[in-house]
Amino acid sequence: MNINENITDSLQYPIKDWVKIILVGIILIIPIVNLIGLGYYLRIIKSTLTGLDELPDFERVGELFIDGIKIFIICIIYSIIPLIFYALSVAFARSETVSSSTITSSIFSSYLPGLTGISLVFLIIAFILALIISIFAYMGITNMVYHSEIGAALRYSDIVNRIAAIGWGNYILWWIVMTLIIIVAGVILSIVGGILLYFILGFLVLLLGYSYLIIFQARTVALTFASRRE
Repeated sequence: MNINENITDSLQYPIKDWVKIILVGIILIIPIVNLIGLGYYLRIIKSTLTGLDELPDFERVGELFIDGIKIFIICIIYSIIPLIFYALSVAFARSETVSSSTITSSIFSSYLPGLTGISLVFLIIAFILALIISIFAYMGITNMVYHSEIGAALRYSDIVNRIAAIGWGNYILWWIVMTLIIIVAGVILSIVGGILLYFILGFLVLLLGYSYLIIFQARTVALTFASRRE
């Protein structure tokens, strides 16, 4: 797998059709309807796996909605364990916060003690597990599209074999690069969008920016899934 070609192609892919970027952005901010946007994420993956280089159309909206429900369910399943540890972190933080609130009137300063000890440990564990799970989740979701079967998203043997075929070193490097791009771009969008929000342009920046990132991610994930060790 040539990571540079993969990322370059994926960064250029969304701007082939600005109308669809805008449409995806609008869909994603509407509750319930945003499931269509998630379904479109899967359609991009499917389109890429079949060798198409253009953004797919929004035809068969009902199918997009069903696919959106599928990916939503899978994401919840993948998130269960990290969320359990996060909930434990919040639970212990709250209990410690209550006890410490009697010695300070500041909400912020009273919360800091809650982030020490076991609550902090649970938070770190949740974060680490989320990162590890995401490494497998991308290939799991794409495996679901590849086999047209929701259960394939959780077929661990298929996922591991696919990553092995790509090459663990290449795959982890790709995952790091993709994650950094999304994080850095997300931070920049939040800052710029927040500043421009006073001029109304911020909303448009955020809408287009996050839509672009979602389309980029779907494309690069599919290209990685379809690649092989060089």
